[in-house]
Amino acid sequence: MIRVLVVDDQVLIRAGLAALIRAAPGFEVVGEASNGDEAVALAAVTGPDVVLMDIRMPDLDGITATCRILDGAPVDPPRILVLTTFDLDEYVYEALRVGASGFLLKDTPPERLLPAIQLIADGDMLFAPTVTRRLVEAYTDQPDAVGPNHADLDVLTVRELEVLRLVSMGLSNSEIADRLVVSEATVKTHLNRTMAKLNLTSRAQAVVLGYETGLVRPGRVVRI
Repeated sequence: MIRVLVVDDQVLIRAGLAALIRAAPGFEVVGEASNGDEAVALAAVTGPDVVLMDIRMPDLDGITATCRILDGAPVDPPRILVLTTFDLDEYVYEALRVGASGFLLKDTPPERLLPAIQLIADGDMLFAPTVTRRLVEAYTDQPDAVGPNHADLDVLTVRELEVLRLVSMGLSNSEIADRLVVSEATVKTHLNRTMAKLNLTSRAQAVVLGYETGLVRPGRVVRI
């Protein structure tokens, strides 16, 4: 059973999402929140597996709420799936940086919602690698973006660095396994260790870090 917390300041959208989830077997709506403050409080009480988080809300926005939810649950925190109107949204990028696992456009067809939640609950990113790169490149290529800094990467082994680079390029675990000629389980082990060493909470964060540290350059395919 996948436990879901629905957060949106628009009552019709929130009610529609909750109704769709409740009607599906294997899913449970553990709460509905109309703002970020309510989301943080409900997440602490209900312990959801996935939070559908509206990103643009008055008072406490989805980015700050995401930070507080993840910080408040250091052991097995919920996955955050951001709800947004535009795919190239600076707020989405910031949400990924603080630990969200992906994003879902509000005009996504209803039949894609449940598979999206399932995907996030399983620990994957929701969006395709091309979307990941397009989103991250759009904001890391700005003049005030964080410049290359490999200091944080010094704690990684050579193989962990290879895995992080390939993740940052948008490859899936199976694609990385094929590239490095190892098992998919081995890739997962290296990635989990990498994320633990770098204090990352999601695969999306790993992608962003790869760009911000200069491990992967916008518009350039890195070959190993």
